[in-house]
Amino acid sequence: MDRTTALLEGGNSGPGILPGNSAESLLVEAIRGGGERITKMPPRGPALTDAEVATITRWIDEGASAPADEPAANRTSSAHWSFQPIADPPPPACKDVAWARSPLDRFVLSRLEDAGLSPSPEADRITLVRRLSFDLLGLPPACEEVDRFLSDSSPDAYERLVDRLLASPHYGERWGRQWLDIAHYADSNGYTIDGGRSIWKYRDWVIDALNRDLPFDQFTIAQLAGDLLEKASPDQIIATGFHRNTLFNEEGGTDPEQFRVEAVVDRVSTTGVAYLGLTLGCARCHDHKYDPISQREFYELFAIFNSADEPVLSVPTDQQANEMPALEAEIAQAEMRLEQVDVNSGARQAVWEAGLHKNFEGFAFLPKAAREALAIAVESRSKEQSKALAEEYHKVDPERLPLATRIAELKESQKQLKASITTTLVMRERPEPRETHIHLRGDFLHPGAKISPGVPAVLPRLVTRGARADRLDFARWLTAPGHPLTARVTVNRVWQAYFGRGLVATENDFGLQGDLPTHAELLDWLASRFKETWSLKSLHKLIVTSATYRQASRPRADLAAADPENKLLGRQTRLRLEAETIRDAALAASGLLNPEIGGPGVYPPQPEGIYRFTQQAKFWGENKGAQRFRRGMYTFLWRSSPYPFLKTFDVPDAVVACTRRVRSNTPLQALTMANDRALYEMAQGFGRTIAGDGAAGAAEHLRRAFRRALARDPAPGELSALAEYFSLERARYAQNPEDAKLVGAGGGSEVAAWTMVARVLLNLDEFVTRE
Repeated sequence: MDRTTALLEGGNSGPGILPGNSAESLLVEAIRGGGERITKMPPRGPALTDAEVATITRWIDEGASAPADEPAANRTSSAHWSFQPIADPPPPACKDVAWARSPLDRFVLSRLEDAGLSPSPEADRITLVRRLSFDLLGLPPACEEVDRFLSDSSPDAYERLVDRLLASPHYGERWGRQWLDIAHYADSNGYTIDGGRSIWKYRDWVIDALNRDLPFDQFTIAQLAGDLLEKASPDQIIATGFHRNTLFNEEGGTDPEQFRVEAVVDRVSTTGVAYLGLTLGCARCHDHKYDPISQREFYELFAIFNSADEPVLSVPTDQQANEMPALEAEIAQAEMRLEQVDVNSGARQAVWEAGLHKNFEGFAFLPKAAREALAIAVESRSKEQSKALAEEYHKVDPERLPLATRIAELKESQKQLKASITTTLVMRERPEPRETHIHLRGDFLHPGAKISPGVPAVLPRLVTRGARADRLDFARWLTAPGHPLTARVTVNRVWQAYFGRGLVATENDFGLQGDLPTHAELLDWLASRFKETWSLKSLHKLIVTSATYRQASRPRADLAAADPENKLLGRQTRLRLEAETIRDAALAASGLLNPEIGGPGVYPPQPEGIYRFTQQAKFWGENKGAQRFRRGMYTFLWRSSPYPFLKTFDVPDAVVACTRRVRSNTPLQALTMANDRALYEMAQGFGRTIAGDGAAGAAEHLRRAFRRALARDPAPGELSALAEYFSLERARYAQNPEDAKLVGAGGGSEVAAWTMVARVLLNLDEFVTRE
């Protein structure tokens, strides 16, 4: 703090000086020592003399005027590449220009040529259609789609295939799953109790928004601040569920404010990962150790999200929305009629009371207060006594009962209708913003200096609509023309999905500790193209139609020696399918897949005993019909006990934002594919599909089954091996009809044998791999 302006602004504990008030100034307390708010300064070496302290004290009391030659404070800046404006470099010159199908390819080819390497040849057409289908839809291609592409000899056949896949409603599911990882979406609250929550309407909004190709800037604004838009639609409010995927602690004895603060911290960290590629959470307790982000700036971002409430939004269907007002109106009319009946009930009540007086035993059933009131003359009763007796009469008033009964019926209908209406978790700005303070050492119980909403000074200035920045200002800032990070981070994450690693390998850290881009100019060129329209589908098409993407993935000795990590992109990358995609591929091959889109989470078969080690047993109402065979992304996700099949194949835990899934390779995965109850059921379905496809002879059955699983025809050796295996299995089950009935789910020896063949196909490494 070597400038007056810095002293006035102060640090995490507040302003260093209060002009005109040295007695309350932290600086004076620090140099004198003995105060409770701050330790004595300097911490080492001789203390200031009394004369020096007196001079500083007098200067503060006289107004703390700054020297005329004091330099102005400089806005924080950084030479780090990611904080620089996004450039729009021209594609470089290359020798083998004919290989390039897009300017994108020239950036890749130039680096390969500089290294003395060449790109790989294009993959065969079957590999391309299978690769595209998995990458764009998360599903294997149908045999009909493969045949359609193979028979299309037009020059734009590949581009037309890409367009068909991008137009599929399953595109939103596949890429929605990617975004939901970042949002750490789940169907439960987390922590040890981990109660269920209803937020699937947000998941469905994401799918729909991506299918509509909602521009990414609008996609961002709706999720961070949809409720603040003018005349916000229900869909825009549902979108704010992005930041309601935070955990909620339901344990007794917890401090609600503590976990509200934790949720706001999570929102800052998630936003940093999702849009900025920065580890903002590292600045919660202290200034970031590596990046130019101070603790004060962390809490300026915290302040942006700190003034949001967390309501539950009812989302009725059109029919429910029409039924509720009509029901409420009918209840209101009935209550008005009932009130009129009660007003005119005096004469009838007097007759009732007279009858009770004639038969003292007749009012022994009345409560004590009513009996006491009955013994007092009408004109002498208190209001409470009159009310007590009137309430008892209303229970037997013959004119009142059918109205009261009708109201009770209507209110029960209203209750049931309300219970049937779907709800979802959303954000809503408070009328009056909360005060935000720095949390000293990250502890919300130790507030420091008061903070206003803001953004890190190393990034462009935040433009506000009013005196105080809010979530809408911030969301628009993220996608403002001069912002250097959002487009880069987003493009890099999309690239990572297609090639296994991003152009920046540390996709969640674009800071000083992150990796440098392998192709910095390509990253900026792609980001520039993306910002022109913010169209994700256009970005996907740009990448998947490139020669770089269309390369074969076969290893090459020269690449392995010169570029073992394939950073230069001399070939495509062979990737194991993601957890949900493996399940979906098995469902599709078996013919069991239910392609329905959206709706509440479902409960496919899972092993017994999953909840023995959780604090509370979870509901798992195993579906029996078509819902049993929904896509993996619709499986109800308990944070404390995720669906075992998905967890085995590295589905993230939904506790924090996940920008890249790990791809492990464990024996448990092989055992699960072979023995999991749900997978075995899919093999049985696949067996029935093979047996009933109308093929002429076992060889044709095998060929069709092979194509359903792998999109290609079997090689002669593969076909003969499968044929031999099928013959052995058919003979075995013909001799053991009871086993056949069990294995084939009642389908006999033929279906049992095909089921075993199906198990072989579903357990091939090629089946779970995208080439």
